[in-house]
Order: sequence, then structure tokens, then C-alpha cells
Amino acid sequence: MPVVESSYVAPFGLRGGHSATVLPTLFGKSPKLSYRRKRLELEDGDFLDLDQLLGGHERVVIISHGLEASSVAPYVRATAAEFQSAGYDVIAWNCRGCSGEPNRLLRSYHSGVSEDLLAVAEEAVRQSYKEIYLIGFSLGGNITLKLLGELGSANSFPISGGVAFSVPCDLRSSSRALARRSTRIYMRRFLRSLEKKVKERQKTFAEFPKNEELRKCRSFLDFDEQYTAPLNGFVSAEDYWRRASSKPLLEKIRVPTLLVSAKNDPFLGPECFPFGIAKESEFFQLEAPETGGHVTFPQTAKGYWPAQRALEFFRSKCFEVRG
Repeated sequence: MPVVESSYVAPFGLRGGHSATVLPTLFGKSPKLSYRRKRLELEDGDFLDLDQLLGGHERVVIISHGLEASSVAPYVRATAAEFQSAGYDVIAWNCRGCSGEPNRLLRSYHSGVSEDLLAVAEEAVRQSYKEIYLIGFSLGGNITLKLLGELGSANSFPISGGVAFSVPCDLRSSSRALARRSTRIYMRRFLRSLEKKVKERQKTFAEFPKNEELRKCRSFLDFDEQYTAPLNGFVSAEDYWRRASSKPLLEKIRVPTLLVSAKNDPFLGPECFPFGIAKESEFFQLEAPETGGHVTFPQTAKGYWPAQRALEFFRSKCFEVRG
């Protein structure tokens, strides 16, 4: 399938990768929503908190947030509001430990927890939804694409399609991009947030790594090597990046799926743009606008462009496949 030519262009003054990423986050507004929270108990003894917008519809969109975010992130709320208005129910799920309450187990959430998204999809089936759509942002986008690839042609769920934005589908490449001097501000922000969680969990779990090198972490290589990998059954950071990346699974996707990542996204390296896979796939499409930054995709018109783009894709490609 040809790579999609994007019509998206950022407003003047927001066409740089950093300005598009930072300024809308600082000054943008997002809608207030009346979520209804449901706690989903998992088979391993942990839990996920699902924030739902329910309207009695037969179709639902499941939204996956990014690293150290949650269901109240502005981009999640904007997307939830757009789909609610369009006649969808919404499940905005929180990764383990991201809903305002620490998770019960020693393990943490990470970029490859497709089994948790699968549990949310199974819950949607139990709630009798006839059509399920997946949307993911950044880390949540990688989880979304990874699950769709894992399900492949054996997908027994009524998942009609997926859209993912600003995805580090090659985790090694993204980690290297965020280790650059020009992206140091983002790396520091992530590490400060992760450091707080580490300290809290060190108090809770006696077996949690008591590495005194925490303050010396300067990159995801450092953090993933010391914490993410050992806590989640990976041999090393490199092993985690290899096994959790969605890129190797993209060719196995068998429902209409769109990946949208801006070429000026400061979080992504060149390997995060799988043009070759998209050109050869019947189901997976890649759209790479020149501008847009990370997750934000600002525009002068009212509304959030990624939500509008996802809705457009589902209305066209997914309905087309269903006939």
C-alpha cells in the first residue's frame, strides 16, 4: 500500500519540531470530561484503571497514553471528546501505576505491555461492543501497533482498525534520539518523573533494585538497563528494546492501521519511519508529515488534528474493508 501523502501543515511559528512539541503543551487547552472509572482486575493480581465515556453505543475506541502520562493527558482528553461527539463510547486506560495509585506488583509498565491492552480489549468484548477501534500515542502507540501485529490474522476480536501517533516503533532508535544534546530537556523531564516512582517503589518493595546510581541516569539506556529490563524479565536494555519494539510486527498486521509520525519529531530516529514496510503491506499505512512535533500536531482550526485524522481514517478505510 502506498505511503500516505499528508495534508497536515503546522501553523506558522510552530513548524519546528521543538516549538510544535513544547508550546501547545504549555498553552493549549483541553476539554473537561466526566469519566466513569472502572477497575479491571488482572489475572496476575495487578489492576488497570479504565476511564470511560459511556453512551450506549455499539462501537468503542480504546485510547492508550504515552510515557508517564495518563487518561487525563490533554491529547487523550481531546481525542476522547472528539470520538464521544462522533457517536463512540470511549475507554481511556491507564497503564499500571499511571492512574494516581501505584500498581500492586513489582513489575512496571513499559513500551511492550501489549498483554495489558489485550486485557482492555477483552473487557470491551465483555461489555458487548460490536466494533473496537484502537488509538495510541507515543509509548501507547507502540503498544497498540505491537498488539495488532501479534494478533495478526488470528484476531478473534471485533477490532476494526488502529491509528497510532508519534510512535517510537524502534525503541533503540528513539532512545538514541532522546540521548542527543538537543533533546536533553525532554530526557530530564522523563527521568525526574520516573525517579519519583522508583523512590516510592523502593520503599514499598524490599526486592526493588536499590541502585545508588539512580541520580546518574542520563538516558533511557541507563534507566532501562538498571530498572526497566530487570523488573520486567528482560536481560538488558538492548534486549528490552528489541523485544518490545513494534516495528518487527508491523508486516503481520491484518486490519486497517495507520501510523502518523512527523518527520521533525524530536523523539524519533530515522528507523522509526518504516516506509518500506508500509509500501509492501496491504493493511499498514504510514503518514509522515514534514511538521507536527511529538504528539501535538498543532493547527489553527478548532479541534485536535490527530483525533480528527483518526476519525477520518476509521470512517473511510475501516468501513471500506467491512464493505
